[in-house]
Amino acid sequence: MSQPESAVAEAQGGGRAPESLAALAERHGLRRAIARPSMPAYLRQLWDRRHFILTYATSRNVSKYSESMLGQLWQVLTPLLNAAVYWLMFGVILGQSKSIHNYPAFLITGVMVFTFTQRTVISGAKSISSNLSLIRALHFPRASLPLAYTMQELQQLGYSMGVLLLLVLVTGEPITWLWLLVPVTLAMQTVFNIGLGLFMARVGAFMRDMNQLLPFITRTWLYASGVFYAIDDKTRELPDILRWVLEFNPAAAYIEFMRDLLIYQRFPERWAWVTCVFWAVFAVIVGFWYFWRAEERYGRG
Repeated sequence: MSQPESAVAEAQGGGRAPESLAALAERHGLRRAIARPSMPAYLRQLWDRRHFILTYATSRNVSKYSESMLGQLWQVLTPLLNAAVYWLMFGVILGQSKSIHNYPAFLITGVMVFTFTQRTVISGAKSISSNLSLIRALHFPRASLPLAYTMQELQQLGYSMGVLLLLVLVTGEPITWLWLLVPVTLAMQTVFNIGLGLFMARVGAFMRDMNQLLPFITRTWLYASGVFYAIDDKTRELPDILRWVLEFNPAAAYIEFMRDLLIYQRFPERWAWVTCVFWAVFAVIVGFWYFWRAEERYGRG
């Protein structure tokens, strides 16, 4: 190599191979603008945004029915109208009300509890794809969005639970000390919904066809969750493994737990506690980890 060429090479790289941009940035302490933080750091960021999450959920609830004449009443009327249709089909036409104690309360409890999870799944799947402009404009932990959507559904459930308790009383069931466990049931289901909502948020963000499939998936889940019928009575002739799958279904577990407290006036059995706690813990751990793993990918493309 001639002397001028050697001088140029030395000036450009000091006689060494050119350094990559990534190595150069790391050597000078630079980091990616959008990078996945560690799990503890991510949890701290979410805690710091807790007021944003609650405010965003409340504002969505207020604006959702702002243009309708009945406004927030639709939060209660929608599940009640669904329950009325199901009561006509399954209670009257198919005769389920003849074999189930207090079928109106049985049905309404199932509809209210299942609707909470169903709506969380559907809204969670859209929480990222529906807020791309917000994600691209601001830096915040993306899990704030599916968490806010779950809190929104929990707020709506508050109205529905008030109506449910009133209807249970009207249909002849007494108030017992077991009603004190209703918030415990809702807490376990909410934790489960948070995990499932986070899981579906990532799926919905990268698999857009999921929004078209979800109505069919949730409808199948509805029919398999004992909302209209007692699983014990209708599955006696099924194989043991299929019966176990239906009974271990998380939606069915939370529904039966709530019915034990409100209708049957009995303390839930140990298997019911184990099932409900298991699904809550499993869903929130797996869902949160699965969502966090793709944190830096949301809003790209």
